Order: sequence, then structure tokens, then C-alpha cells
Amino acid sequence: MTTLASRLTKFNEPETLKMAKLARELRAQGHDVVGLSLGEPDFDTPDHIKAGLHKAIDNNYSHYPPVAGYPELRQAICTKLKRDNGLDYLPEHTLVSTGAKQSIANLVLATVEEGDDVIIPTPYWVSYSEVVRLAGANPILVRTSLESKFKISPAELEAAITPRTRLFMFSSPNNPTGTVYSQQELAGLAEVFRRYPHIWIMSDEIYEYTNYVGKHESIAQFADLKDRVIIVNGLSKGYAMTGYRLGYIACSNTDLVKACDKLQGQFTSGANAVTQQGAVAALLGDMSPTAAMVTEFAERRKMVMALLADIPNIRIDEPAGAFYVFPDVSYYFGKKAGDTAISNADELAMYLLETAHVSTVTGSAFGEPNCIRISYAASREDIQKGFTRIKNALLALQ
Repeated sequence: MTTLASRLTKFNEPETLKMAKLARELRAQGHDVVGLSLGEPDFDTPDHIKAGLHKAIDNNYSHYPPVAGYPELRQAICTKLKRDNGLDYLPEHTLVSTGAKQSIANLVLATVEEGDDVIIPTPYWVSYSEVVRLAGANPILVRTSLESKFKISPAELEAAITPRTRLFMFSSPNNPTGTVYSQQELAGLAEVFRRYPHIWIMSDEIYEYTNYVGKHESIAQFADLKDRVIIVNGLSKGYAMTGYRLGYIACSNTDLVKACDKLQGQFTSGANAVTQQGAVAALLGDMSPTAAMVTEFAERRKMVMALLADIPNIRIDEPAGAFYVFPDVSYYFGKKAGDTAISNADELAMYLLETAHVSTVTGSAFGEPNCIRISYAASREDIQKGFTRIKNALLALQ
């Protein structure tokens, strides 16, 4: 009898994609479902980027691209990193992939051995822990709290480090909380990493432009750590290019970049040729559409915080970045509406989907069981409708 590989039992389906799929199924049955689960900007790709994509088609970018990316795109990434982040990289320090998710998978597989430990502060993006498990390593989850604004402290980081620790994974701005680390906070973490030269540092910066509190800070700014820092970024969030699937890494350690190139050469080879040319137009072109998106997200954040303030017994920290709120909804655990009992965030998210027809994501998928993630990368009309339904559904729980 044929069987499937046991590795499939080591990791779970992304809860974000699962909820989006369930929402689509309900819509197919004729229900009016408000989608507040996916982190997808509800904006179209800016015109100057689309022009770059059209030009690539007209110029017959229809052949296999280099595995690591076209030279002009790798140079554009370096230009962007210098312009926006004050960081100096060479093209050979970069690698272009089919989305930032592939970038993360590449670097995890390139840095950890089976049985190694990988420190991940919670809450974290759902795929971090699952890619680590797929690699045969152990995700070491360090739980943070609403009171600490969901940030790991230097003392908590140091307490989690062991001789088996090989990688630290975090994002700023954070998905799902919107937490943004300051330069001073990153300096505190950097001081710990200096004492442990065997640890790689993955800095997921894909939400860098969606920052409501000031200048984006990267842990790669600390020169003595730069060879160990792997910046992950992409085009989905900042340029409304989710469907084009392009991400990249930057790391001044060329051995790491070559290792990721070797892995990618076996999995997918180079990212989409046309998308790469659109990425050059995005990275080097007009940033005003990105700024306009962030301005709109800031207005939606203000709207969402007012709507949440109208729902009793919810605890929330105003997000400093990204486009999610991550409220603590544990007050509603142990309550019922008719025959439906809610004992945890998983059940609450399903209750909101099935009863209120609003898709959210359980916080347990991000390592925080008392919360749910709600995206405001949706129209103001959908936000108003969705939060009204959420409020009514929560008030029905007794």
C-alpha cells in the first residue's frame, strides 16, 4: 500500500490561507462574507509598475532568468537598501525569490541542521515555525505580552539561547501585532547577539513602509553583526504586488547567499522574468503611490481603533505598523451563544466566520492563544460592516 511522507505531519496548513479558503466557500454558498483575514492591500498595482511589466513582455522577457535574479534587479535592490535604509550591499549579496516566503524557506534550510534550535518571539508570522519544523529543527517560542507591546527583551532573548541555537527569526514591523522595534531596542538585542557568534539573525522587513511612528530601523545597521543578518523583503505589501510573487534577501555573507541560490536552483530556479522587470520599476520608481497607501492605512487604523473601543472587554495595543490589529479577546472564552460554546481563540474565529460571516485569524496560529488577528487591508465600507458584525456577535455571547 502506498503511503505519504511522514514529514507532512510535522507542520500545519497556514491558518491565514485556511480562513480565506473557508470564506470563499461560504461566499460560493451565497453568503455575504467580509474578509478581514488576509494581509493583502486592496489597492491595484501602481501604473508605472504595470508599465514596466508591459515593457518586459514587449521586450520578450520570456526566457529562463538567472536563479539569483537579473543583474539589474539585484542592483536595484542595493540602490533601494542604500536609499531607504542607509545600508551598503553589493548585487552578489542579494537573491531574488518567488515571494518572501520562499526567501524564508531558503534561508532556514541553508542555516539549520536537524535538531537545531530556532528562537522565534511570539506572536510571529504563521509560516516561521512551520518552515523550521519542516527543516527538522525546533522552534523555540519566546512568549511576549501585550504589556511589553509584544517585544522580546534582551534578557528574554539571552535566556532562550543555548549551544544548539542557530537562528533567530523576527519581523519589524511585526505581523500580526504591528509592533515596531526602535533603534534603541534593536541595539539592546544586538548587544546580546555579539556574545553568541554562532547565531544567524533573520530580519523580516516586508512591512517597512507601513510604519506610522517614524523611520524604519533594521538590525543590519550594526556593522559587526551585518554578516549574520539576513534581511527578508518583497514587493507584496509596499507596492500592492501580491499576485506577482517576488521577494528577496540581502546578506553581506556571500556563502549564505550562494547556499540559498543552490537550494533555489533545485526548487524553482529564477523568479518570474516579467515580474523581475516590474520589480526594477517598483524599486527605482515613483514612491508616491506607496506613500498614499500608507496614508490610507493610517486613516483606517484610526477608524479601527475607534470601532474596537466600542466593543467591551477587549484589550488592544495600537499598532505602530503593518495593517492588522491583534486584540486580546480572552474575556469571551468560556461563554456561549445558544448551543455554540467558545473556549479559545480558534473557536471564536470560527464563530465569527460562521455566525457573523467575518473572516479573521486565530491568534494561536501566531503563537498567542488569547488574541485574534483582524486585517484592515480592506475598504472602509467592509471595515465598518465587519466590525459591526464582530461587535454584535461578541455581545451575543453570555
